[in-house]
Amino acid sequence: MTIDRRSLVKTAALSPLMSLETALAAPKADYTIHIAKGLIELAPEQIVSTTLYNGQFPGPLLRFQEGKAVTVDVFNDTDTPELLHWHGQQIPSAVDGAAEEGTPFIAPHGMRRISFTPKPSGLRFYHTHVVAGNDLDRGTYCGQAGPVYIEPKVNAGAYDQEVFLTLKEFGPTFSKGGDMASEALTGEEIAELKAIGKKADDQAKVKTKGYEVGYTLFSINGRMLGHGEPLRVKQGQRVLFHVINASATEIRSLALPGHSFRVVALDGNPVPTPADVPVLWLGTAERVSAIVEMKHPGVWILGDLSDDDRGHGMGMVVEYAGAGGKPKWTPPPKSFRWDYTLFGKTGAAPPKPDQTFEMLIVKHNAALAGFNQWTINAAAFSMEKMQPLYKVQTGKRYRIKLRNGSDDIHPMHLHRHSFELVRAAGKPTAGVMKDVVMLGGYQELEFDFVADNPGRTLFHCHQQLHMDFGLMALFDYV
Repeated sequence: MTIDRRSLVKTAALSPLMSLETALAAPKADYTIHIAKGLIELAPEQIVSTTLYNGQFPGPLLRFQEGKAVTVDVFNDTDTPELLHWHGQQIPSAVDGAAEEGTPFIAPHGMRRISFTPKPSGLRFYHTHVVAGNDLDRGTYCGQAGPVYIEPKVNAGAYDQEVFLTLKEFGPTFSKGGDMASEALTGEEIAELKAIGKKADDQAKVKTKGYEVGYTLFSINGRMLGHGEPLRVKQGQRVLFHVINASATEIRSLALPGHSFRVVALDGNPVPTPADVPVLWLGTAERVSAIVEMKHPGVWILGDLSDDDRGHGMGMVVEYAGAGGKPKWTPPPKSFRWDYTLFGKTGAAPPKPDQTFEMLIVKHNAALAGFNQWTINAAAFSMEKMQPLYKVQTGKRYRIKLRNGSDDIHPMHLHRHSFELVRAAGKPTAGVMKDVVMLGGYQELEFDFVADNPGRTLFHCHQQLHMDFGLMALFDYV
């Protein structure tokens, strides 16, 4: 293994702790989170032991007020160092929850008090940010994930019911090979990038594909399809769904037969052009807020397009008042592909950037003891050197041009900032603000961010295997 855990343990030993006496004397925190082993009953005969927040999955819904400071006490009741990442928030590096940015670890059986001012408004979430490597009990493979909703200062929401859905698989296992679903995204493969991928394959010392992760159990809000309470609705209601993909590695889809989703926000940020779609596609750690008008009475399955994943639990029942019978599933049109530009401004162009960083992503099959190694511009991320590292200046606008020399879809995540999509799958766009975006296999993608939150900032693929084995970089302010 090339992942250096010595620095991880050393950093953990330096983590500032608050004694119980000090904690009792201090003002009470607004929220308390305990990280500990626990059990989830996905179904009566499917009980999973994993690490949880406050003994439940998903972790408790935290509702913050935009701009109102909060204090959170985080207790680590496990035997290993932990980190809690506030995904999608524009907060200081010291509390963001990434060791690469300088956030201290929460030592085993220790605690840390965290204070920050929540922003921006909308759907965020919190999850662990430790290296998992080859340990399927660590990192985002476990049950450490929970929703955050930051209430806007002015809330003009027009809906009758609000529903939070956290999508998550359990029972991870390693296997050789296997390809990620490629039918999710619109756009064509670029011949030059395919040639780069083929060259990397031809030059690989190991000619077989590296380890991938598969799952045996699938759930929404910690329950398998048919084993949780149905979502009860009435005809004519407008239901606002807040959907989080809390997977460690999987791209997820979601459809409700006879209904469409009016997407109003991506990653918590309102979109310039709300649009109706038959299917939601979410890369790892993406969030979608969408309104569904309940005008097709019956008992339906809200679930993943994959018959296998849905059959193993990735779904839930939606039941209209007065309806009965067995829940029904019918697939949506196969022709639909997820297209971020549907939600952008028409005829608009983002401002010209001050500087452009071009990043070429390449996969090296099974190069690290059977695991694929990932590089950005020929360099895998080093925990010892904290590189690759790109320098930015406060107030300047930076364009990131991503080029994917692999067939995998990469959900790329920028910490502590939101970014504006500029070009997706060959199509220009503007106004779509996100913090995770799916980069298609052998495709290009461009986005801009303004350097308005000083401190070290992590940029990585949110697929746990990819980030653990090289697909990360840092931005640092100068």
